[in-house]
Amino acid sequence: MRLSLVIKKENVDSEKQVNKLNNFLVLNKSIKIALTILIFGGFTTIKAQERVPFDQGKKYILADVSIVGDISFNSQTVVTFSGLQKGQEITIPGEEISTAIKKLGKLGLFDEISFYVNKIQNDSIYLDLNIVELPKLSAVKFVGVKKSKVDALIKDNSLNKGKVVNENLITTTKNYIENKYKKDGFYNTKVSINTIKDTATINQVNMVVNIDKGDKVKIEKIDFVGNVKLSDKVLRKAMKDTKQKNIFRILKASKFIKEKYKTDLEKVIAVYKEKGYRDARIISDSITYKKNKNVLAIKINVEEGNKYYFGDVKFLGNTVYTDQGLNQILGIKKGETYNGVLLEKRIADKTKPDGEDITNLYQNNGYLFSNINAVEVKTANDTIDFEIRITEGPIAYFNKISVVGNDKTNDRVIYRELRTKPGEKYNKELLIRTIREIGQLGFFDPEAIDPKFKNVDSGAGTVDIEYNLVEKGSSQIELQGGYGGGGFIGTLGLSFNNFSARNLLNKEAYRPLPMGDGQKVSLRLQASTFFQTYSVSFSEPWFGGKKPVSFSTSLSYSKQFLNNYITQKADRTKSFDILTLSVGIAKRLTVPDDYFVLSQSISYQHYALNNYNTGLFTFGDGTSRNLAYTVGLTRSSKGVNPIFPTYGSEFSVSAKLTPPYSLISGTNYATLGDQEEYKLKNTVDRQNIPDANGNIVNIGDYIDAAGNKVTNFALAAADVSKVDQKRFNWLEYYKVKFKADTYSKIYGKLVLRALAEFGFMGAYNQERGSVPFERFYLGGDGLANYSMDGRETIQLRGYPNNSLTPTIEDRTDPRFGQQIGATVFNKFSMELRYPITLKSSASIYALAFMEAGSSYADFKNYNPFALSRSAGLGLRVFMPAFGLLGIDFGHGFDALPGQEKPNGWETHFIIGQQF
Repeated sequence: MRLSLVIKKENVDSEKQVNKLNNFLVLNKSIKIALTILIFGGFTTIKAQERVPFDQGKKYILADVSIVGDISFNSQTVVTFSGLQKGQEITIPGEEISTAIKKLGKLGLFDEISFYVNKIQNDSIYLDLNIVELPKLSAVKFVGVKKSKVDALIKDNSLNKGKVVNENLITTTKNYIENKYKKDGFYNTKVSINTIKDTATINQVNMVVNIDKGDKVKIEKIDFVGNVKLSDKVLRKAMKDTKQKNIFRILKASKFIKEKYKTDLEKVIAVYKEKGYRDARIISDSITYKKNKNVLAIKINVEEGNKYYFGDVKFLGNTVYTDQGLNQILGIKKGETYNGVLLEKRIADKTKPDGEDITNLYQNNGYLFSNINAVEVKTANDTIDFEIRITEGPIAYFNKISVVGNDKTNDRVIYRELRTKPGEKYNKELLIRTIREIGQLGFFDPEAIDPKFKNVDSGAGTVDIEYNLVEKGSSQIELQGGYGGGGFIGTLGLSFNNFSARNLLNKEAYRPLPMGDGQKVSLRLQASTFFQTYSVSFSEPWFGGKKPVSFSTSLSYSKQFLNNYITQKADRTKSFDILTLSVGIAKRLTVPDDYFVLSQSISYQHYALNNYNTGLFTFGDGTSRNLAYTVGLTRSSKGVNPIFPTYGSEFSVSAKLTPPYSLISGTNYATLGDQEEYKLKNTVDRQNIPDANGNIVNIGDYIDAAGNKVTNFALAAADVSKVDQKRFNWLEYYKVKFKADTYSKIYGKLVLRALAEFGFMGAYNQERGSVPFERFYLGGDGLANYSMDGRETIQLRGYPNNSLTPTIEDRTDPRFGQQIGATVFNKFSMELRYPITLKSSASIYALAFMEAGSSYADFKNYNPFALSRSAGLGLRVFMPAFGLLGIDFGHGFDALPGQEKPNGWETHFIIGQQF
């Protein structure tokens, strides 16, 4: 007799869970369970009323569980996850099978789980576990968004190849994308996700995500009800991130973001508190969507309350600082209009970690555990009395200071920059300063520096600090190519900013170069048909390894060939060579404070002209030497990100001095042209053609300025090239420069940079005059490229390169109209900077600028107020591998020298300049 009995058949709904660590997502699907026992023998069919109840199942010993169906997982692993074990006692039907199904369902990997009885021998049972796996992701396609956005959407939703595709994944992806675009103001965003079986693979599907953002929903109007003391305009202005439509607004869009809207409601109350209305509150607010216009209308109902004033302010619990000292920091006097926002900032300014408030006063002196609260103790009519209750607590000391995350940079390079030392009194100011110093190294992502407080023990009065760092690429490559000056110009530059010279002979340190000691090595090659430049430099920030004394040295060689303007080819018989060597040291000072750095350097340049006759110099053959000592004093407190500073300043003054050779040589440069050896001689074969006086002029005869022969050398003209060769054999000059550069946040992330520069070059001996080298060239992008005469290129956007530089104005001079460089200049600049992204992989910020400057050939004509002005917009991109790149569009409001119309628009490309 054949018996066929269905023991159990039911649906089990699995739980919806998300686990981003293991990517197991549980599918909310019905899992069909069929457990069928086929008993062969001579039995009659059991009637319905004779079926075995669930709570009356039979007990068996589990002999084996076999996996049925194609699965990609190990069979034994699946059985293990079910919780079933050979030899255990189970009940059919019973809880063991139900529990096993639930455990497997929670894995989120299977579409169907079914148990069947394979056979029964005595009291042993053999089960078959039939499993159908959920499909996996083969590929994903996004429709309705730009290609540049796809990678980010895939990453944010973990839509990687091989991902298990279930309803939970589809739902969470859909919700994420809709919420993402709603935050950007697209409140009508609709997302649909379809899966299509991939016929080329086994059990894989392709996902198609259709995104319809719709039109951005903007705020048409923000109305306030109940406000009498403060106008709608003032209250709207207080809402920093929720703005109504205004065609004149550029920086802030009128989109609605719920989280920012709630914050802005708090700011509305804050502006009331600033004006003395302590009890102001928002009674209600409503948001109405106008479907026909696709806009929102916001109405906010406020209750202003009465205006209050400060009464008596008393300090309680203070033993370290006097009431008078605390009152100076609090800065609140009796009778002043109540300002709750100001009171909070004077107690603890959360917007400025290094703010001048009472909390920082205590924490900068070791009182880490101090607690300060302002408490209202009395309200009489419109006056509020306060008590500033202070719990000073014990003095805390730094215990263990550690650094993590420096995979490449050696510990000693970081630890020597730390201002927080074990055993020293806790100081919040030093903690903030340490963050700045680590950021200024340039080896770590300054936005990711995170000092974590660990083992904070008020009983022992100790705290451990762990600085969490993220390494970023510090080496850079410069590879440029272009066409200019009649030929191709190529540039190759390598800069290793975290080099390790001590490991040059250590083969194991090459990955691919020895790195980690904070040294900098730069190599640069620039060449074209007309010039070649080679340079190498090295710097060690801690020379000797014990004190912050940096050492630097550089060597460069340039060779310039004269361009034949007829053939447009380089004449290699006419050349100009420059050899430059410099050595310098810089020491961090402690007085007046340790933001000051004193730098000193000695440089030597050798200029050699070989038949190089050009308008730049009055002599074509000869040499000039430039031995100079430079001393500079700099105070830099910019921080924390060297690429995008948001606070601080940099002030510097420097002087470059040469020895006063004219005092030593005793040469009278005023009468140099009267001496016989500096008189003009004929050097051209005139083929017996007489001069204007009828005389035959031979080679070597003295001649006057008109080229006529003279019999007495005293009557001959001075040979300017010989005179200047003597004057400039050893360059004699002094050069003074000043720079002031400040940064400050003015609104949110918007940063204002203000810059002023001044430079002056003079001569010790006025008879010897100013040298034609080392001058200032104003105008353009400020990129130096190659320079033959040691010139300094000063940026002034909105004008062509070097176009605002003085020229020779004497029409009788054969060099009329040629630039001679300036001996004095001044420049002023203001920039508004806004960061687009400050990630370590690429930092991008936009800027708007206004600039003005001028330069003069001599100080007597200097007018600091006769300025060439410009304004414009720009973009900067900093990538660790390539340095700073950028583009500026500047409009010059004034005419170039010799012209009448304003210069107009100029485009400038910025490569590798300072920040």
